[in-house]
Order: sequence, then structure tokens, then C-alpha cells
Amino acid sequence: MAPAKKIPHAKNEACPKEQQNKADYRSLLPGIVDQVVASCSGNACFEHVEAEPLPSRQHVIEILDSCRDILFPGYFRNQGIDRVSLNYQLGLEISGLYERLAREITHAIRHECLRHEHSCSHCEEAGRETAFRFIQDLPRLREILATDVRAAYEGDPAAGSYDEIIFSYPGMYAITVYRIANELYGLAVPILPRIMSEHAHSITGIDIHPGATIGSSFFIDHGTGVVIGQTSTIGNRVKLYQGVTLGALSFKRDDAGDLDRRSKRHPTLEDEVTVYAGSTILGGDTVIGARSVIGGNTWLTHSVPPDTKVLLKSPELIMKSAQTSAEK
Repeated sequence: MAPAKKIPHAKNEACPKEQQNKADYRSLLPGIVDQVVASCSGNACFEHVEAEPLPSRQHVIEILDSCRDILFPGYFRNQGIDRVSLNYQLGLEISGLYERLAREITHAIRHECLRHEHSCSHCEEAGRETAFRFIQDLPRLREILATDVRAAYEGDPAAGSYDEIIFSYPGMYAITVYRIANELYGLAVPILPRIMSEHAHSITGIDIHPGATIGSSFFIDHGTGVVIGQTSTIGNRVKLYQGVTLGALSFKRDDAGDLDRRSKRHPTLEDEVTVYAGSTILGGDTVIGARSVIGGNTWLTHSVPPDTKVLLKSPELIMKSAQTSAEK
């Protein structure tokens, strides 16, 4: 006689015991909700309730995409553009960028005003004026980014073409976003520049603070793990490899014990400096002189005069063959 077949539960029919367990857990949720709500009443945790909406992160990323379409026409979303339609396409893109940017800058300024109880700064008017000033600088941004592209081509023998660098190099993407964010940072736009730089950081592994000062013909080779702090100053024709850190040696505090956020904390690299992979350079008083070369895995906390090579003495290597090791 064949064994009796088990009759499965009908589709979406839960076991009665499982249903009861589910109900037991759900009955506990209101108590947890009350605790979370209560934590929003004090100063120990953070909340953003009854505050002006922050700028949209997604809209800021769309602004970056629009900027790249304008700074490098024909490479990204507007592929297939021709000379006949160039004026129309760029006019459309720039007009749209202006409106989106003015809106997000207005949100950022208004949020700062209301959140921190600043005096009225006529947010919408300020947003439109600041967006227009940014748009005015697009031709200059195109020119300096062109020097960065050429620096990458001249500095990397693996580069097949300018197109390859613009379209695919993570270092070029990080530098492009930095140039855009730095322009907004210089216009005193809150929040947006850091959203942009952290977006690039998440994609490329390259962390460039929008407050850093970087000259023309800048090249980051490979790039993963590069960190450039807020008060770093980098001259023209500087080249960094992966894993380089331009960081702070220590954090000074004012008389009240708060962090001093205005002092120069990060190093200066003068023109034509090359820093190889894994090197760390720290301190606001540290200056790497022009045309110097900093070898890989170097740790520097003091200045270096121009035309200097800084090299780490090679460690002693011990090599044993597998056969010799087995005999022992």
C-alpha cells in the first residue's frame, strides 16, 4: 500500500502557529515606535523634523550628469550631437542646468537659514544669482579640465586616447566632480559640494574635499584610496598615484575646546610634484617643493625642498625555494 501523500497548504495559507508568532511580534512594534519618537525630543540623537527640506541627493547627481554633458559634449548622454544642433543642444542643456541648480541651491540656503536661525538672505534670489555665477564659469571649467585630460594622456603610457580618459578613467571622473564641487564651494553654497564629492568618492574610491585648492594639469593615476584633505594646496602639473594621502597631522582646538576648522591642516604640493603609491604626507606646515619626487610608501610630516627625491630604503628580502624549505 502506497504511503499517504502530504497535502500542502494552499498558496498564501500560513500555519496557524506562524500566524500567532507574527501577531505577537507585531503587537510589540508600537512600543518601539514610542521609544523612537521619544528619542526625537531630546538632544542625544539627531532628527530633521519640522525643518526645511534638504536638497535632493538624486537631483544633485543629475546636476553632475548635466554638467558633464556640457563640459564634455557628445561623450555621455548627448552622444550623436552634430555641429548643426550643437548650439541648440547646449542651449537646452545649460538652461535646464540653470533651473535645476538654482532650485537645489535655494533649498540648501533656505535650509541653513531656518535650521540655524540665520537672518533672511532672500534664498530664492540668492539661489538664482549663485547658479548664474556658476554657469558663467563653465567655459573656464572646460579649459582647465582639458589640461587635466592632456596631463593624463601624457602621464600614462597605457592611455589609448583622450576619449578613453574622459569616458572611462576614474581619476578623471573624480577630478571633474571636484572641479564642479570646488566652484560651488567657492561660491559658498552649503551641502551641495560635499554631496557631489562623496558621490564621486563612493564610485571611484578617490576622496577629494571640495575645499582643496588644485592647479591645472592634475593627474591621478589608478586612484583608488587617494585622499586629499580640505585645506590641501596642489600646484600645476602634479601627479598622484593610488593610495596617496594628503592629510592632517593633528587637529588644533580653540580656547573653548572646539576643533579649529579654519586653520590650514593639510600639506602643500608645489608645481610638478610626483607622489608615488601608498605615500602619506601630513600637516599644514608641510610643503613639498617644486619638481620633487616622493617615492612609494613614504611617510612625511616635514617639508622637502624643491628638486628633491625622497625614497624609502628597500627592506631586506629573504627568498627561499620551496625545495630548500621542504628539506629543512
